[in-house]
Amino acid sequence: MKYVINNAAKINYQGADVLSIQEVVEAMNFANQALRKLNETTQEFDINIFETLGMRNLSGMVGEYFARSVMRIAKGRLQSNLHQDGYPDLLLTDTKEKREYFETLYTEDNGKKYPVSKEAFSPYKYGGIEIKATCGSTPPASKVAKPLVGEQRVHLINSFDWKAHHRTTNHLLAILWDFIDGNPTIVACFYQDQLEVNDWGKIVQPHDGGGRTTSVSIMQKSGIQKMCNGWVAVLDDPAYIELLSNKKWIGYKVK
Repeated sequence: MKYVINNAAKINYQGADVLSIQEVVEAMNFANQALRKLNETTQEFDINIFETLGMRNLSGMVGEYFARSVMRIAKGRLQSNLHQDGYPDLLLTDTKEKREYFETLYTEDNGKKYPVSKEAFSPYKYGGIEIKATCGSTPPASKVAKPLVGEQRVHLINSFDWKAHHRTTNHLLAILWDFIDGNPTIVACFYQDQLEVNDWGKIVQPHDGGGRTTSVSIMQKSGIQKMCNGWVAVLDDPAYIELLSNKKWIGYKVK
């Protein structure tokens, strides 16, 4: 996929560059290709894997595919957080000191890495990059029929945000995705290292006997504006450029 890039964007941590814009775009394309391949493979068995997952789980999986793609492209500068509840998602290992420290945090058996404790991974001593994904919001079903899994959403998206488990989430590399030709496709990417507690909403706790399974904080308007100010790349397609520019999410001119 071809993307329009923001040459002013920076993917850095405490002033040091972590990734180049070209590497981020390469990771976006790698993730897109992997998701298409997944669809093709499972369709051979008459399974639509995306329908099976449902939209909420699917969005999480798209984010995970992107995170693994970023780690691959980073070539050792970032490592996946080994604890399922760890923070952030991608850990900085861009120096000898950080790599050696990271290697003390797990044991290895048959090629698998087992974390020695949760505490070392949440938060990780040297920080890193958090990854979030969203497919945006559409009008309520009472007004417009909800698009089905696999149907393109670009002409219905009226807002978007990202969710986190705590209000201190920062150094966020976040994506917006949509279905193109039935495949989940990353259509835009954003980065921000200046998010603050007030950029995240009050944490919503799970209800007894139902409701959300985990606590969640939804990004506020101020945080969304910061993310949009840090847009990295947008799919070079008039529909997506218009979607993001018409409401001044990323400004009227991206080319």
